[in-house]
Amino acid sequence: MESLEEDLTCSVCYSLFRDPCVLPCSHTFCRGCLDSVLHASGNFSIWRPLRVPLKCPNCRSVAELPPAGVEGLPANVSLRAIVEKYQREGRPRTPLCPQHPLQPLNVYCVRDRQLICGLCLTVGGHQGHAIDDLEAAFARAGGGGRAGAEAGGGALGGGLREDRDAAQRFFQGLQGALERKRLAFLRALDAADEALAREVDPLLAQLKEAREEQEDLVACCRALEEVQEEEEEEEEALAFLQKLHTLRERVETLLATPLPQVRALIVRPRVGEVLEAQWGGVTLAGLEHGPVPPITCCPDTHRRKDTPPCVCPAPTCPAPPPPSYWLFWPCSSPCASH
Repeated sequence: MESLEEDLTCSVCYSLFRDPCVLPCSHTFCRGCLDSVLHASGNFSIWRPLRVPLKCPNCRSVAELPPAGVEGLPANVSLRAIVEKYQREGRPRTPLCPQHPLQPLNVYCVRDRQLICGLCLTVGGHQGHAIDDLEAAFARAGGGGRAGAEAGGGALGGGLREDRDAAQRFFQGLQGALERKRLAFLRALDAADEALAREVDPLLAQLKEAREEQEDLVACCRALEEVQEEEEEEEEALAFLQKLHTLRERVETLLATPLPQVRALIVRPRVGEVLEAQWGGVTLAGLEHGPVPPITCCPDTHRRKDTPPCVCPAPTCPAPPPPSYWLFWPCSSPCASH
């Protein structure tokens, strides 16, 4: 059907033949197209009654028109009947020109990049524009589309790779910052652990010594009980008095020895409270500047706000107002008795 439509298309207007007429060279054109060619050639004059020469648009042979001009050319009746039948029955459903009804959009205007019909090219707004056939225009558009798609796909792939690298760098930096802060907190806790050991170890030694003295005192009490039992057995008075004197001295010595003073210690600030109060609002930009406070083990002279105030032997217990994120006051200056 496409080849048939090509045979039924005028080579001047690229439309289906309208009132086809035959030149002496046997080429057929629309009567209106030949009239336009005659006017464009400059050979037409209303003052010339003689035959007017017309060059065939296809074979370029010169034909002498009758005195009536183009109107005197014989009509191609058979071709006209075929065109009419084709338009009624066998014409495929091709898009039609919105400006020229019944004319197919079978020409591609290169300048305006749109499909046009033959009348748009000859008498419409596309006169003199460069044209191309549909197959060539489709091939170029398809190739350009594929090339554009490939180029666009390459650009998109490159953009995605850049975004992937940027995300990798960002989260690696974030992990590095978090790791540094984690190690900083662990170092602070290790330092507090060492300080606690230095404070607690002497206390444990004193407690051990007190326990040993307590065991000695218990042994003395048991010895007194034995002396009392021996007294009941009527032991000699001199031996009893000697043992009693010795035990009394040991008991008095133990009673005069003061017990070690064990001070209650407190670890502050508590890491959980610091993380909840200060780190809850830390942004990614401020991650490197997140606070890692020094963690100390101090005597428990400053308690929570909801507990009774501390009682210290010193006249005053200097302590600045607490920061908003500490539930304990910082013990910057221990009491005199500590």
